[in-house]
Amino acid sequence: PAKTFREYGTRAKKVIQRLREIESSANLSVLMKIHAANCHPLSGGRAGEFAVDVSGNWRMIFEIHQEPIPLKDEGGTDTDSVTSVKILEIKDYH
Repeated sequence: PAKTFREYGTRAKKVIQRLREIESSANLSVLMKIHAANCHPLSGGRAGEFAVDVSGNWRMIFEIHQEPIPLKDEGGTDTDSVTSVKILEIKDYH
Protein backbone atom coordinates (compact mmCIF):
# COMPACT_ATOMS: atom_id res chain seq x y z
CA PRO A 1 0.00 0.00 0.00
CA ALA A 2 1.14 3.53 -0.77
CA LYS A 3 2.21 5.70 2.13
CA THR A 4 0.56 9.00 2.86
CA PHE A 5 2.76 12.05 3.29
CA ARG A 6 1.84 12.11 7.00
CA GLU A 7 3.68 8.81 7.42
CA TYR A 8 6.92 10.49 6.31
CA GLY A 9 6.75 12.87 9.28
CA THR A 10 9.46 15.52 9.18
CA ARG A 11 10.68 14.14 5.83
CA ALA A 12 7.37 14.88 4.06
CA LYS A 13 8.38 18.34 2.82
CA LYS A 14 11.62 16.98 1.33
CA VAL A 15 9.75 14.08 -0.31
CA ILE A 16 7.39 16.58 -1.95
CA GLN A 17 10.31 18.80 -2.96
CA ARG A 18 12.17 15.89 -4.58
CA LEU A 19 9.03 14.74 -6.41
CA ARG A 20 8.60 18.27 -7.80
CA GLU A 21 12.25 18.39 -8.87
CA ILE A 22 11.91 15.05 -10.65
CA GLU A 23 8.69 16.13 -12.33
CA SER A 24 10.06 19.49 -13.46
CA SER A 25 13.38 18.16 -14.78
CA ALA A 26 13.38 17.78 -18.56
CA ASN A 27 15.64 14.75 -18.26
CA LEU A 28 17.82 12.84 -15.80
CA SER A 29 20.84 14.98 -16.64
CA VAL A 30 19.01 18.11 -15.39
CA LEU A 31 18.00 16.33 -12.17
CA MET A 32 21.61 15.27 -11.61
CA LYS A 33 22.65 18.95 -11.66
CA ILE A 34 20.44 19.84 -8.68
CA HIS A 35 23.10 19.87 -5.98
CA ALA A 36 20.76 19.45 -2.99
CA ALA A 37 19.10 16.37 -4.54
CA ASN A 38 22.46 14.58 -4.92
CA CYS A 39 21.04 12.35 -7.65
CA HIS A 40 23.34 9.40 -8.19
CA PRO A 41 23.36 5.90 -9.68
CA LEU A 42 23.40 3.00 -7.25
CA SER A 43 25.65 -0.04 -7.46
CA GLY A 44 25.89 -3.63 -6.29
CA GLY A 45 22.49 -5.23 -5.80
CA ARG A 46 20.84 -1.93 -6.72
CA ALA A 47 22.69 -1.44 -10.03
CA GLY A 48 20.39 0.15 -12.60
CA GLU A 49 18.64 2.21 -9.93
CA PHE A 50 19.22 5.83 -8.93
CA ALA A 51 18.63 7.75 -5.71
CA VAL A 52 18.09 11.31 -4.55
CA ASP A 53 18.65 12.48 -0.98
CA VAL A 54 15.60 13.11 1.20
CA SER A 55 17.20 13.64 4.64
CA GLY A 56 19.94 12.00 6.64
CA ASN A 57 20.31 8.47 5.27
CA TRP A 58 16.84 8.50 3.68
CA ARG A 59 16.77 8.24 -0.12
CA MET A 60 14.10 8.24 -2.80
CA ILE A 61 15.02 5.34 -5.08
CA PHE A 62 13.92 5.15 -8.70
CA GLU A 63 14.61 3.38 -11.95
CA ILE A 64 14.52 4.46 -15.57
CA HIS A 65 11.06 3.85 -16.97
CA GLN A 66 11.86 3.70 -20.70
CA GLU A 67 12.28 0.77 -23.04
CA PRO A 68 14.95 0.45 -24.17
CA ILE A 69 17.00 2.31 -21.57
CA PRO A 70 18.93 5.06 -23.40
CA LEU A 71 22.64 4.21 -23.51
CA LYS A 72 25.68 6.14 -24.70
CA ASP A 73 27.74 4.67 -27.56
CA GLU A 74 30.75 4.46 -25.24
CA GLY A 75 28.68 2.77 -22.50
CA GLY A 76 26.68 3.98 -19.54
CA THR A 77 23.29 5.63 -19.33
CA ASP A 78 22.51 8.53 -21.67
CA THR A 79 21.08 10.75 -18.93
CA ASP A 80 20.20 13.47 -21.49
CA SER A 81 17.74 11.04 -23.09
CA VAL A 82 16.13 9.71 -19.91
CA THR A 83 12.76 11.45 -19.62
CA SER A 84 10.75 8.98 -17.54
CA VAL A 85 11.49 7.39 -14.18
CA LYS A 86 9.55 5.19 -11.78
CA ILE A 87 9.80 5.78 -8.02
CA LEU A 88 10.41 2.45 -6.30
CA GLU A 89 10.63 3.40 -2.63
CA ILE A 90 11.70 5.91 -0.05
CA LYS A 91 13.84 4.38 2.68
CA ASP A 92 16.98 4.40 4.75
CA TYR A 93 19.00 1.71 2.99
CA HIS A 94 22.32 2.44 4.70
